[in-house]
Amino acid sequence: MTAVRTSARRERVRAATIVEIKQTALALMHEQGTTNVTFTDIARAMGVTPPALYRYFADHHELLTALITDGYDDLGRAVAQARDAVPGDDLAGQWLAAAEGYRHWARREPQQFALIFGLPVPGYVATQEGPTTEAARRAMGQLAAIFGEAMRGGRLGPPRVRDVHPAIEACAAVKAEELGAAFPPDTFQAMLHCWASLHGFIVLEAYGHFDWMEPEARDALFASHATLAAEAAGFPVPAAGPAGM
Repeated sequence: MTAVRTSARRERVRAATIVEIKQTALALMHEQGTTNVTFTDIARAMGVTPPALYRYFADHHELLTALITDGYDDLGRAVAQARDAVPGDDLAGQWLAAAEGYRHWARREPQQFALIFGLPVPGYVATQEGPTTEAARRAMGQLAAIFGEAMRGGRLGPPRVRDVHPAIEACAAVKAEELGAAFPPDTFQAMLHCWASLHGFIVLEAYGHFDWMEPEARDALFASHATLAAEAAGFPVPAAGPAGM
């Protein structure tokens, strides 16, 4: 029993140290304004020698992979929690809530956002079918799930843009199994339009390009932007009432 307790204690210490390494790396990214922090930087901040970190991560590449995977998983949870807070019969409301959850996560976790969607870290290349790819699929699948539910329930109307290039049709066919649904090509295209539109706004905001606007104005612009994307995709967005209603 003593050996079991000792082993469990070691595992707790190891897990806590891994968390500390990750948190230190993210803090340094924020402080230095770059995602390209070194083991030497992290070790110095933690008060240990660089070789000590190799007991927890084989190299800098493995640490970045863990941080990016964590980022995608955190994003996916934020989007899912925001979406699931809205009743399932309000699909447009779920989309708008998910969009807001995505935005709030980017503002709350700028370092993770930069790791996932910012400039590539020099020398880092994710594997085609590795943990970061799987985590990205899980995160983006939270948005796709809203489209799938709307389509299966017959509540998703035709998108604004119906013309689809054959290359997009082929892409939709390839992605059908991964998405868990065979989306019509125009709906698949609309889903990509939604994601690109949403992400574009968030990137502009994350890098300060909307700082000239008051926060209330930015919030209102985002809400109308997400609504426009939902309407263009065919979601049943309720018509706005008269001002003040």
